[in-house]
Amino acid sequence: MKKLFLLMIFSLSAVFVGAQNGKHDLYSVAFYNLENLFDTIHDAGKNDYDFLPDGSYKWNSRKYEAKLANMAKVLSSLSRGRVKQGPAFIGVAEVENDRVLTDLLKQPSMSHYKFIHYEGPDKRGIDCALLYDPNQYEVTASKLVLSEPYQGDTVHLTRGFLIVDGRMAGERVCVIVNHWPSRGAKSPVRVHAARQVRALADSLQREDRKLKLVVMGDMNDDPMDESMQTLGARKYKKEVKKADFFNPWWETLEDDGVGTLLYRGKWNLFDQIVLSKPLLKKRRGLRYDHHEVFYRDFLIQQDGKYKGSPLRTHGGRTWLNGYSDHLPTIIYLKK
Repeated sequence: MKKLFLLMIFSLSAVFVGAQNGKHDLYSVAFYNLENLFDTIHDAGKNDYDFLPDGSYKWNSRKYEAKLANMAKVLSSLSRGRVKQGPAFIGVAEVENDRVLTDLLKQPSMSHYKFIHYEGPDKRGIDCALLYDPNQYEVTASKLVLSEPYQGDTVHLTRGFLIVDGRMAGERVCVIVNHWPSRGAKSPVRVHAARQVRALADSLQREDRKLKLVVMGDMNDDPMDESMQTLGARKYKKEVKKADFFNPWWETLEDDGVGTLLYRGKWNLFDQIVLSKPLLKKRRGLRYDHHEVFYRDFLIQQDGKYKGSPLRTHGGRTWLNGYSDHLPTIIYLKK
């Protein structure tokens, strides 16, 4: 009994000393555009013909299995140097359907994740999804909100906004996963997408003014562009007002010159994760710590015409057996 008592005292002392020394638990969340994660089967009503065995990419089982392995290699590496268990959740873009997500999570390194996905109306058949570790993030609700076309433009439709609500480290954390229209569309189309996400965020924040809200995705715009300003994503913490977001990637691109995709020799940073004001507060609870563009040599083309660019699956129609034309981004949270 005496030994048990001493053990309890020692354990409580260790917890107290840890708190006094400022030790915190570290968590991470991430986003990655998987660049055309298609299977080899035609989906009725979708323009997925390029990614069929007789399509322009000659997309066969061997290439598909290699793509799955490559995606799993990246996803299972995210934040592992700092957070042993990896991200609590990972937003992904450009996934074709439930089948590709099921196959992805059959990869041994990804078997502890589950996914949330709703089939959207995108003509090519690509959607957003959320991968999550149920040991770190308990999903309580989810839905897909379809976007409204900009001035009747049904060609450059935004993919649906995936909203997932859950609990992380004992707190409510909500995430909205996005994939806004490409640069083939003019800026107002993405500004229109931003207005819709801002309206969704405002609705969520009115219901819970202390909500810890994360908005992530491939915005197809840089942090300083009009769409991100419409969303209310600010460069510096001191600029973040009640309903705004903190966008650490603005400084990463503009001041440090670091991006997630390279176009004509210039880095862009379309893959952003922004945080609501409650995630910036210094009081106890989950809060922003730091962020990272996941840049590793194996993700970069080492020679040839595209040297220095992210090593993608195809260069033109040539299969490179690479990863994606985007690099992943990671936010670290501490409690």
